[in-house]
Amino acid sequence: MRKFTRGAAALVLGAALAAAATAQVPPPGGNPLVPSATPPATKPEVRPTGNAAMVNNQAIPEVAVYRALRPFKDEHKEMARKEIMAHLIEQTLIDQYLTAIKVVAEEKEVDALIAELKAELVMAKKNYITELEAMMLTEAEFRVEVTAQMKWEKFVKQQGTDVALKQLFESSPDVFDGTMVRVRHVLMNPGTDEAKIKDANQKLLGIKQVVQQEATKVVAALPATADALAKEQARAQKTEELFSAYAKQYSACPSKKDGGDLNYFPRSGAMVEPFAKAAFAAKPGEMTDVVITEFGYHMILVTGRKQGTAKKFEDVKEDVRMLYAMRLREAVITQMKKTAQITMTPPAGTPPAASPPAGIPMPPKN
Repeated sequence: MRKFTRGAAALVLGAALAAAATAQVPPPGGNPLVPSATPPATKPEVRPTGNAAMVNNQAIPEVAVYRALRPFKDEHKEMARKEIMAHLIEQTLIDQYLTAIKVVAEEKEVDALIAELKAELVMAKKNYITELEAMMLTEAEFRVEVTAQMKWEKFVKQQGTDVALKQLFESSPDVFDGTMVRVRHVLMNPGTDEAKIKDANQKLLGIKQVVQQEATKVVAALPATADALAKEQARAQKTEELFSAYAKQYSACPSKKDGGDLNYFPRSGAMVEPFAKAAFAAKPGEMTDVVITEFGYHMILVTGRKQGTAKKFEDVKEDVRMLYAMRLREAVITQMKKTAQITMTPPAGTPPAASPPAGIPMPPKN
């Protein structure tokens, strides 16, 4: 989760685009789901009506999804909408949790922050109302955004004591020492349909099984004189070759064009927690079990690891705080989802999803 900053641009853009900045599994060369700026409108826009979802009887208006989708190209909007919806639902659950445990952002605190924003905009020769209108935000909506973020920051500060942060630091050395791993992955998006979820699990486990079997055959075919290093190199080469082919054929991630390769990334700050946790727990050449994230179902192959160097707590305290907040967020969402009643309304004109073919995939042909 990105840190909330107090700059005028960050406040205005952050409120409108926070949901669009949640893509955490980027393909090499940048993530097409993260916009760089809001493009100018080419024709007058009509503010959408209706609700995109209901979360425990609280509405997520369609306009909230629309304003976050505006910066994306048409070819990226379908995938971006899924991520934006997931983000907005999670943010709603978090705010409901904070309200239930009586975490409050006082009106005078919100007023002071918005006054600071207005002053910064004046310095930048910009108008507060004009900026909000450009983002399709009303003053009331913006105030709700600011209030929710201030409540979350207050909660993180309450929970993230020095004792808690040091405990996290000492229990997770590879998170903060600069260690990086490189992976390939296959992503499937079965949605919430139980049959499709089962099918996605079977396919991913089938990929793992076939890749392991084919790699074992390659090793068995080596001369009896082959040493352990030669066998491991042959196994790793075949594993990565087959896994890459499967990613190109089945993955729903833009990285499929690169055989699912996501290049090197650190333990925190780059990928969502379940994905990063699974990737760092595996050794190079190993595949994980099926990993579930907000983006779908993944099979991950670790292809490389660069070991870091030990750090002192004081030197990485802010990184520790950021990871603590991410894990706290995941814990709150997990707890709330257990009993949450969530209903999503498909956007107008959405065609019915086609059922994926069943069965375990065969090895791709070279």
